[in-house]
Amino acid sequence: MGVTAASGGGQVLALDTLVRLSRGLRTPDVAPLRLSVPDGMTAPLGCDAVQVPARYGPLVLPRLPRVGCVYADDAHWWWLVPSDSDYALEWPAPARYATGAIVPEAPRLIHRPDGTLPYTPPIPLYLALCRLMGTAPSWSRAITA
Repeated sequence: MGVTAASGGGQVLALDTLVRLSRGLRTPDVAPLRLSVPDGMTAPLGCDAVQVPARYGPLVLPRLPRVGCVYADDAHWWWLVPSDSDYALEWPAPARYATGAIVPEAPRLIHRPDGTLPYTPPIPLYLALCRLMGTAPSWSRAITA
């Protein structure tokens, strides 16, 4: 699926390219920071982050089968997930998805998993957040025309 210029002779852009371009147009209100992967860990799938208000953080942890790197400050908790973990998912509010693991604050690392991968599996995280927020997962909602 792609988009071409109205004249029919323009460049074809794939949907994923359009999504990445739109992400690049967003301008944060403060200087952004990228969450770092701890020394000795690798992120072969790239990194994004999922942010929730701090009051939800302790409620999410026991609902996850595996927890990757978690960062926190007084207001928010962030979980590192593989890049593009927002593909075809509507993360439930007040959770926010941070492409590139770019966040406005400088949180501290509060959980580091054993091993070399920093990721929290995104589907269990998504389901835990849906449950806590009282939101049905996007794939189980009724389709409207």
